[in-house]
Amino acid sequence: MTAALGTAALWCGLLASLVSALAWQRARPAALAVRAGRAALGCAVLAVALQVTGLIGHGVHGVHGVPLSYTVTSLWSALEASLLLWLLALTGVATVAGRRRRPGDRLQSVAMAAVMLVCAVFFAVSALTGPPVVPAAADGPGPGALLHLGSAALAVPFGHGVAWLVTGRTETGTIRRWTLAAWVPLTAGIVLGAWWSYRALGWGGSWEWDPVENGALMPWLLATALLHAAPSRAMRPWVAPLALAAFLLVPFGMFLAADDTTPPGSALPVTVLPVTALAGAALLAALTVTLAGARALLARCEPRHPARPDPLLLLGCALLTVLAGTVLLGLLLPPAAELLRGERAEAGPPYYEGTLVPGLLALLALMGAAARVRHPRDGTAGGTRHWDRATGARRGLGWPLAVGAGTVAALALTGPPPVMALAVFGLAAFVLAAVAGRLLARTGGEPMGLRRAGGLVAHAGIALAAVAVAASSGYAEEATARVWTGGSVPAGGYTVRLEAVERDADATATTITAVVSAAREGTVVDVLRPSLTSYPASGSPPVARPAVRSVLLHDLYVSVTDVGEDGRSAVLRVAVNPFMSLLWASGAIIALGGLLALIGGRGRPRTPPPGSHGRRASVPRPRRAAAM
Repeated sequence: MTAALGTAALWCGLLASLVSALAWQRARPAALAVRAGRAALGCAVLAVALQVTGLIGHGVHGVHGVPLSYTVTSLWSALEASLLLWLLALTGVATVAGRRRRPGDRLQSVAMAAVMLVCAVFFAVSALTGPPVVPAAADGPGPGALLHLGSAALAVPFGHGVAWLVTGRTETGTIRRWTLAAWVPLTAGIVLGAWWSYRALGWGGSWEWDPVENGALMPWLLATALLHAAPSRAMRPWVAPLALAAFLLVPFGMFLAADDTTPPGSALPVTVLPVTALAGAALLAALTVTLAGARALLARCEPRHPARPDPLLLLGCALLTVLAGTVLLGLLLPPAAELLRGERAEAGPPYYEGTLVPGLLALLALMGAAARVRHPRDGTAGGTRHWDRATGARRGLGWPLAVGAGTVAALALTGPPPVMALAVFGLAAFVLAAVAGRLLARTGGEPMGLRRAGGLVAHAGIALAAVAVAASSGYAEEATARVWTGGSVPAGGYTVRLEAVERDADATATTITAVVSAAREGTVVDVLRPSLTSYPASGSPPVARPAVRSVLLHDLYVSVTDVGEDGRSAVLRVAVNPFMSLLWASGAIIALGGLLALIGGRGRPRTPPPGSHGRRASVPRPRRAAAM
């Protein structure tokens, strides 16, 4: 009964979305457009509420004994239910974006019609997939709600990109604000997902380059490029393709990651993965055709004498786009190989690290150089960038470069550090010095707007995150060994001793906890309890929950991967990871910078007059003299 009601709610939401899209296309959109959009939101709320009710009551899955929090959050642990949650976020964004009707505004009408058509498509997809079959998560799937909210907010820039192609007009201020509104929760979701993986899973890291992570990273990269391109008149040809691609990559990554939580060896991949691969191929074809058509239409509207984009801005947007394409290629390899050859192929960390790290280093260098470049008036979208003539180009970059070089020299003198980590430290120091110099230069002069200050804060946070990642990967110390009660494992100045092995079992799960003491210089500083939980009824592998001791400069990370049958021995993995606290703090700094830029960029959108981006109207001609 619950499944039937949920399906009916989805079909009603499809009808409401279509009515709203048609109503937005009227010359003067009536209140019907807004009311139908709200009705679509209500249908999505009802469908999600019915699904959550079914999960809590275990009427669909028949799984008992799972904590309530894990049961509810399993709503986004499978593709079908994840579509429901994303549909809820999508209709909520559409309701907020269309709450104020501007009669006679063709741009808003086309943009909102496109957004509501997207809602209709996903109502249809959710209804056709049938009632979700979601296995209750053994350890929770992480903070997926923030990722859904951020990716759904990209629908508004998508709609305005479509409207640009249809009307030849655009509101770059609206595109930028909604992109920032998506970028902030996307950033928070990615960082919190990494934190959850590190703290809740026992594999020892925070990023594994799996399809779920990469599916969130691609829109984030393109949204970052869109944020930089939107305020620049010279980068206008980039805006619509970036807005379209950033949003279309969300469902593309969602379908390709559909099999990520499927247990290996089950019969499900044989039937689902080819469908997933075909859906991904269809979405890729639609993405390619859409972007090619968008570029062709924009080429007709480009001015005869276009403004020259800033080289740093152009290179930065191009790099971000290439990085997103590299991640996309890595996502395409496994389903393409399985579809064509019948063999499973993986694009693992070596592929991503070998292809993305050089681009990320180049982005750090560009961020440092861009911090010494400014608009004639901060906080405005007009004007062309130029070097700060108050100090001169050489002096403007000279001392940040000196700071970066000094950092590399100082670290090289302390020992032979990894070359890649040394390069990251030097470039990060260059970025931080350039950002600090830019902020301090404004102390006694014209105040800097929140918009520009937020961008600089976000750049500083990215530099700090690069430092934390390089330190934790290049300077981590770890050891793995099987020890018996009373035995110890040394790592990174700690001695971890196995004190006892405890076993706790109930009807649904068995949890084995290793009680370990951590000593430093002969003094016990903490007692940790990593555990290993198995759910026999599910048939899935045991879930390792690590124990982490966090101090200012490093983390002591202890996990148990196996326990002897006698209950007196365990395999302990001990790692000392430096600067992990800095990684989480830098994520908060990046999101804070985006929030400051969003607050500072609020204001009335600037809408160019109709035809201002057309071929004929783009090059104004001087007026003839009155005597002539």
